Amino acid sequence: MKTISLKLDDNIFRDTENLLSSVNLSRNRYINEAILYYNELQKTRQLEIALEAESKLCEQSSVEVLTEFESIDNYDF
Repeated sequence: MKTISLKLDDNIFRDTENLLSSVNLSRNRYINEAILYYNELQKTRQLEIALEAESKLCEQSSVEVLTEFESIDNYDF
């Protein structure tokens, strides 16, 4: 486990201290869980951005394939 020095804004510190009594966690555990949650949120956002970029890359070829399939439906058998 690593030790860090952390400077919090006064209002964030007060809010945290007020919440700690109701959630029954130590300050250290509370901050660890908050950082863990925020890290997961950021990973999810990064994945969304990557998936959106990849989706845009294949959009044109998907339209071409769809057009080809639609033209196949127009043939009489």
